Amino acid sequence: MTVDDRNDTVAPRRRADVLDEAALPGPGRFTGPATGDERPMLAGFLADQRATLVLKCAGLEGELALRSAEPSTLSLLGLVRHLADVERHWFREILAGQKDAGPLFSSPASPDGDFEEAAPDPAAVAEAWEAWHAAVDFSDRFTAEAPDLDVSGDDAWRGRVSLRWVLIHMIEEYARHNGHADLLRERIDGTRGV
Repeated sequence: MTVDDRNDTVAPRRRADVLDEAALPGPGRFTGPATGDERPMLAGFLADQRATLVLKCAGLEGELALRSAEPSTLSLLGLVRHLADVERHWFREILAGQKDAGPLFSSPASPDGDFEEAAPDPAAVAEAWEAWHAAVDFSDRFTAEAPDLDVSGDDAWRGRVSLRWVLIHMIEEYARHNGHADLLRERIDGTRGV
């Protein structure tokens, strides 16, 4: 609710109006092209989703590791760690063929380590963001330098996948997790918005 200055009454607000992205640090959202070629459009949608994750985490440090609700281990920090590993998997391991570029935050011994081992330690938070930024930088370079969207690699789960499929999948991956991030951020400090 907000106070209407004209008559001092309380006016209801939409959930989307509460989060003032201009007041928070980080990139703006929804800046990608809405017309034109497929590659910049897909890359733009992915960049928009990444910017949403950054916005949802803005201004938080140790609170990033707060869990959603028992028994879940879901946290904003866990999402950053998870998405760093997902970016590394699809772009480095599968499309670039860097088989030694495995996950940083999970392992066969700890398959949910990206979430379960997310701790409110400043060094752990910095490590997660550093890994995420490095993964995003690699993904963006790979996408920009690929000769076309049909560049492909083999994945044990999906079989043969193209860069086009990976970009679409990554948009879906971020969008789904950004829904989680909406609820996590609201639980932490009441901040709401799209």
